[in-house]
Amino acid sequence: MSKPVIKLENISKQYRLGTIGTGTIAHDMNRWWQTKILNKEDPYLKVGDTNDRSNKGDSEYVWALKGLNLEIKEGDVVGIIGRNGAGKSTLLKLLSRITSPTTGSVKIKGRLASLLEVGTGFHPELTGRENIYLNGAILGMTKAEVTSKLDEIIEFSGCARYIDTPVKRYSSGMTVRVGFAVAAFLEPEILVVDEVLAVGDAEFQKKAIGKMKSVSREGRTVLFVSHNMSSIKNLCTKGILLSQGSVEFVGTAEETVEYYLKQDATIYDKDEVVDKGGNKDVEIIDYKSYKAGEENNSFYTGDEFVMEVQLKFNEFIGDIDLGVNFKNSNLELTTHITNLDEHIAISGNKGEIKKVKIIIPNINFAPDFYYIDIGMVAAGKILHVLENCFKIDVQKGPNIGRPNLFPKQAKVFTPTTWEI
Repeated sequence: MSKPVIKLENISKQYRLGTIGTGTIAHDMNRWWQTKILNKEDPYLKVGDTNDRSNKGDSEYVWALKGLNLEIKEGDVVGIIGRNGAGKSTLLKLLSRITSPTTGSVKIKGRLASLLEVGTGFHPELTGRENIYLNGAILGMTKAEVTSKLDEIIEFSGCARYIDTPVKRYSSGMTVRVGFAVAAFLEPEILVVDEVLAVGDAEFQKKAIGKMKSVSREGRTVLFVSHNMSSIKNLCTKGILLSQGSVEFVGTAEETVEYYLKQDATIYDKDEVVDKGGNKDVEIIDYKSYKAGEENNSFYTGDEFVMEVQLKFNEFIGDIDLGVNFKNSNLELTTHITNLDEHIAISGNKGEIKKVKIIIPNINFAPDFYYIDIGMVAAGKILHVLENCFKIDVQKGPNIGRPNLFPKQAKVFTPTTWEI
């Protein structure tokens, strides 16, 4: 049975907005007197708002983390997700010993390497090679140990040409490449990676995910923070959802992502159209869906789906790219269609109103609710974008024989011809 390598007990972290410390000598003296002389609880721990970035709040103190209890076992690959301000980065900084908790204890067994921000732990005046040795020393490795891994680190980073150039001349992407290679190849028992990988290009992100997978197969523990839900599901075995500094949900990676996305879907379920704006040289003024010639929002898998979008031209515009997104109940993009795919031109004169009819002969979606977004661009400029225009309900078609039509992961149904 795997042993715990990280144990967090009643972890809380409080910050004072705007300043460092309590702000006044009187407050500092009061805190010192209460805690050091009288051995009482810090009086400033009794105040403070929940860390909700969208509300101003009444207190100058906020709890970035509040009463966190977690246990992570050896070999776990844990995805930590949540909205901005949920406490993800604060948690990783506590684990990395960059900051200390206000209350509670952090117990870590083994060597931990972290990549939290671009350039973390790098000295800008030192070369890439020198920084590799510096980071190795910080992790407690000997020079010989770092040297034995040096060629692999440089090759993985893809920055061999610049490895003897001062890091201050690196781009953010190059810095992340070297930083991740150091963190991954110097064999820590625990690898902590924040959203920083998003700075890298697609090729590097793919390499980094592959490396983290191989690290996990070696029995080492990985903590990964990302807003990319596909990466979380692809890489992680377990998931933790943070909300306003507290743990809201713990489960498998897939369960946690599904729970998180369904929370966002409740916003869509309010049936409120979200106008994302644009220059409105052309406006979307109406939209409907039809089945068998009648307005309808309910379909069977395989039905013909007809959609009509009404546009108002406030200026003469030629060559519009009109796109429609279909998102499932987890707000995952199921498909995107555009007139450009079918080589259909859309244009209009100032003051003109046009109706655009879109026909999908067979809407072969998995049974689910689908939210529809509509947007337009022309010459690289956004004309108008509306999200959550309306919702359609797709149910299993009566002519489809399989009783349980779709595995959980499937998004579409593909008709086929079989010969035996």
